[in-house]
Amino acid sequence: MNAPDDASDRIHAGWLLTGRVVHERLRPARHAFTYPLFQVCCDLDRLDTLASWWFGVDRWRPFALAARDYGPRDGSALAPWMRARLADAAIPADGPIWLQTIPRLFGHAFNPVSFWYCYDRAGDLRALYADVRNTFGAHHGYLLSAPEHAAIGATTVLVCRKVFHVSPFCRVEGDYAFRVIQRGKMLAVRIDYHDAEGPLLRTALAMHAAPLTAGRAWSALARAPGNAANVLLRIHWQALRLWLKRVPFHGKTPRAHAPLPSHEARP
Repeated sequence: MNAPDDASDRIHAGWLLTGRVVHERLRPARHAFTYPLFQVCCDLDRLDTLASWWFGVDRWRPFALAARDYGPRDGSALAPWMRARLADAAIPADGPIWLQTIPRLFGHAFNPVSFWYCYDRAGDLRALYADVRNTFGAHHGYLLSAPEHAAIGATTVLVCRKVFHVSPFCRVEGDYAFRVIQRGKMLAVRIDYHDAEGPLLRTALAMHAAPLTAGRAWSALARAPGNAANVLLRIHWQALRLWLKRVPFHGKTPRAHAPLPSHEARP
């Protein structure tokens, strides 16, 4: 989250995000769906301040974050790991790093993608890290920045080559185009996927942020009791629908193309 306009909001180390995910496939059969979703967005430098009887950091709680679910997946501290990657890429993101993700709910978690927002000290977004996991248990991260590592705005399109297998109904080829739109407490991420034939998939998350409190978290859980589990169930349900529509199935290990650098963008 970028620094909120209201100074009283800047004290919060965690936000509850509620909204929807929209996904559309354009060919060879048109296919679309929309689902409700809730996530958390947390300042990685202040995770310890979120620990409570109901929210845990690297320990079991009804709601929790576990470092082993992200980044290097070895349980090490996440903010230093990301800052080392930013330094290696010469990206001037010397400010807060926020993680947008589905929290563990009663010990269970599945995140198709978690987003890390890396800011500079002036509050400008300088990098986006898309932390992707597939249903086969593998994971990959795309670190993206604007040309010359300029500040990322609502019109900036961050492009990277697809090098990681996600869906058995897509090949490992083509490009992703990301856009991040932050307006006050509204946060949206749009991801368009293009293969050799042109636009293929469109995905968008549109979320509203509110300070992360026990009351808000339990209310969100009551409205969507299977939030994390439902993500995995819905992935398999939509896969069945695609199979019934005879969309070509490429399997678990489709042919991959040579990777290109992921630090690419276009204004």
